[in-house]
Amino acid sequence: MPRSLADLVAQHLVASGRLLDDDPELAYKHARTARRLAARLGGVREAVAITAYLAEHYDEALTEFRAVRRMTGNHEVLAMMADCERALGRPDKALALTRDKHVHDVSEATQMELLIVAAGARRDMKQLAAAIQTLEVPELTKRTRAEWLPRLRYAYADALEAAGRTEDALEWFHRAAAADADGSTGAAERAAQLEGLEFTDLDEEDDDFEQQPADSDQSAEPEPTDEPELTDEADLTDESELMDESEPELADEAGAADEAELVDDKPVDEAELADEPADTETPDKPEN
Repeated sequence: MPRSLADLVAQHLVASGRLLDDDPELAYKHARTARRLAARLGGVREAVAITAYLAEHYDEALTEFRAVRRMTGNHEVLAMMADCERALGRPDKALALTRDKHVHDVSEATQMELLIVAAGARRDMKQLAAAIQTLEVPELTKRTRAEWLPRLRYAYADALEAAGRTEDALEWFHRAAAADADGSTGAAERAAQLEGLEFTDLDEEDDDFEQQPADSDQSAEPEPTDEPELTDEADLTDESELMDESEPELADEAGAADEAELVDDKPVDEAELADEPADTETPDKPEN
């Protein structure tokens, strides 16, 4: 394969992988483009199969999974193939895949997924007791952090509830929730429903709390009006009237002050001074 073509195929596969969780449909389209460029590569066909499965194109996914097994000998796709058969309304074929001769060659995780699919197929066929029996395996009580454990316990609890064994179902929903660190199965919510409790989504409450201050600020913001400007003009008018009224008083005070200064500056009449008695001392008589 030319280097430029290999780079182009790789770019589409990388884009498909990045979009797998958020937009499976777009991831599927990127994988299909890569298949059009390099249909003989097993990795490309597996990418198409997985993205088609997640985008719920089960018929095409099943075809691609078969191609993957034929081209690569990878039997880890058996659980997804069986689930595709269930989704297409063929639970009998799904059960047949769960009993494939290569089942014992796959990983423990795939084996547990095959059990879950087989139990679902039994329920599709109205064989509820057989579904419960399928899931009653030693791995239910295994001490592990494997991702399949909460899924296995959840499937078992769900089957017990469908059979009317509510108390047993409640116990296993709790045990599934205990093993489900990220809450992906929703076992805690199911347990709360059986106990008659209302399960609150804290993330939604946080979103509502963040939106409330913004809304309250907007609602509390007063609308602009022209009243302050009118008030200022009225105040200015009152001040000007007060100034006009106080001016005559200030003028009278100024006139009185000027007259007082004139009185102080007026020369003193000498005749008036002559009339005033002089303050003289009487000499003491000489002693004899």
